[in-house]
Amino acid sequence: MIDLHTHSFFSDGVLGPMELIRRAEVKGIRYLAITDHADPSNLDHIIPRIIQAAQAANRHCKIRVIPGVELTHVPPAMIAELSMQARELGAALVVVHGESPVEPVPPGTNRAAIECGVDILAHPGLIAEEDVELAARNGVHLEITARGGHSLGNGRVAKLAGIHRAKLLINTDSHAPGDLIDRAFAKVIALGAGLSEAEFEEIMSSAEEFAKEKFKTI
Repeated sequence: MIDLHTHSFFSDGVLGPMELIRRAEVKGIRYLAITDHADPSNLDHIIPRIIQAAQAANRHCKIRVIPGVELTHVPPAMIAELSMQARELGAALVVVHGESPVEPVPPGTNRAAIECGVDILAHPGLIAEEDVELAARNGVHLEITARGGHSLGNGRVAKLAGIHRAKLLINTDSHAPGDLIDRAFAKVIALGAGLSEAEFEEIMSSAEEFAKEKFKTI
């Protein structure tokens, strides 16, 4: 199992990074990204601390931890600049909090994230078809999420990604211990989104290769 979207208590998660890492390892997760919510007020605060946790875990644990960040509810015009700042601070993975159907994310967020080439557009909701097409061209991964509410757009995301050959990831957006899932439940999420078993296997294989490449950058 690969999970590239999780949260610790450095934003709105309930676990410290090391406990999150340990629980993920026990769940069978091989690559974990910690991607706490950030905006201009806290970007420089949380990324160095996530990096410290990742470095400790990567020295002493079998699980491989990737330090990241999730740019959340920021004006679309700021996404490119904040993404660049996050990478300069050491974030190996930049996620943008997409236009979930259950939150008032600013319109245009999906497009701005894809245009500047972030790594993952999380729970993009009722994403426009032209944005999926652009994501495929720009190599931006679209998320199939296990998180309730945000998952309401999974079917649309899966369908359009299949049409335009956009890259998909299955992530949990974990905030608490019970949010973490194993590979078997990830398959349930995939099939529920309308993906086939073969497509699920392809996504998981691609996710591992993507995670390995990101891990090499830290």
